[in-house]
Amino acid sequence: MFKIFDSPLLRQYAVVIIANFSVLCTGLSLAWPSPVLVKLSNNNETIFSKPITEEEGSWIVSIGFLVAICFSFLPAVLLDRIGRRQCIILSCVPKMIMCLIFTFATEIWMLMLGRVFGAIADTFTFTVVPTYASEVASKEIRGALGTILQILCSLGILLMLSIGPFTPYVTLNMVFTGVVVVLSIPLLFLPDSPYYLYSKGRTEEALKVLTFLRGSEVLANEEIKEYSSTDDVKPNIIDIFKNRQFLKAFGIVLVLTTGSQIIGFNAVTFYLQTVLESTKTSVKPEIASVIIGFIQLIASFCTTLVTDRFGRKPILGSTLAGTAIGMIGLGIFFRIRETHEQISGFMNYLPLISLILVVYCYSAGPGSVNWPLCSELFDGPSRAIGLTVSGIIGSLTLFMTLKYFAFVTTAIGAPATYWMFSVNCILLCMFILFCIPETKGRSFAEIQVLLGQKKKNQDKAEKC
Repeated sequence: MFKIFDSPLLRQYAVVIIANFSVLCTGLSLAWPSPVLVKLSNNNETIFSKPITEEEGSWIVSIGFLVAICFSFLPAVLLDRIGRRQCIILSCVPKMIMCLIFTFATEIWMLMLGRVFGAIADTFTFTVVPTYASEVASKEIRGALGTILQILCSLGILLMLSIGPFTPYVTLNMVFTGVVVVLSIPLLFLPDSPYYLYSKGRTEEALKVLTFLRGSEVLANEEIKEYSSTDDVKPNIIDIFKNRQFLKAFGIVLVLTTGSQIIGFNAVTFYLQTVLESTKTSVKPEIASVIIGFIQLIASFCTTLVTDRFGRKPILGSTLAGTAIGMIGLGIFFRIRETHEQISGFMNYLPLISLILVVYCYSAGPGSVNWPLCSELFDGPSRAIGLTVSGIIGSLTLFMTLKYFAFVTTAIGAPATYWMFSVNCILLCMFILFCIPETKGRSFAEIQVLLGQKKKNQDKAEKC
């Protein structure tokens, strides 16, 4: 299938892009509430006997992430048992079930059930795909390949925002189902992770896959030697959590994961069309949401081009500062909106400009860079458990953010809510600049040394 790619770099890009087809489906799922909640709240478009309430809408958006926490241990168990490739394929099953439930839903609880299946699939996707991409990629382009996840996710979001507002509910979900089925087929032809194959004692198969990906048996053998620098015996969970390097990496990833949720991006984008309608400006919400989705896609492409040139920390620091400015702009607009009934001139466009800044900066920064960075910080034996546990806590934080976004906005007001998000952006930015090691261009072994691992392990790899 990949013989048309003579360049090893193109082969790696092709493999990672195909693996991220599942993420494109996740992007469709993540953006699904934006147009659908507006339809279900409308007397003329709802599929139910009456429009849904704000409380029902908040449960439809958030309940999947709460229930999915109960299933978040599955990637950690299956990732090292059946392999990265099989887990990616397995994640397609709940996605298909979700789409069918959406298509034939007649009650609100059915939509909630569909969201649960979707969140379970996302738990697999956001744990397995970054792990797979980091193990397939060579260290020179690991960052760029890791950001492809955000590109495909942004593309899925853009497609949903472009089609959703203008398509009847049932037709929209039939298209959604068709896309998921079609994009699941190429996943069957992916090679498995070379690190996984090596960890299972299938060294010859690992060498074959690495030779295909690197284009040289010499480079493949060098990488196999690097794998051998890790312990041959897989540690148990207790041993992993006693390891100082793991705890340091886990602490960093935990702050990145939870911090990326409480800066408000997901709360704003999941309710995007609702937020735009609440501004009551002359800009049509359905058009503005498409513009914002397009900006998100462009931002993701930009990060792919620069992430291995400038490093992770400068990109994250600058984009979080931009996200804070966007949140401040939203707060200013809603403060003015409270005292002025009529909005005209530049103020009509301030919320759209602020949202574009938030979406661009988040997508170019945390939305793209967090995935490869979190995968890089863990070594091979602890990667699955580290990403899974941090993912569980991140999902809980995401649920709390989505469930109570509308409540907090009502309780303390929209201006204070967005200004709170901006403060969180600044705090996360400071943490990244002072507490996270730069991983650009470094091997996994070198990154572990930065985290405090004794250098003898690296010397052992050089002697092999």
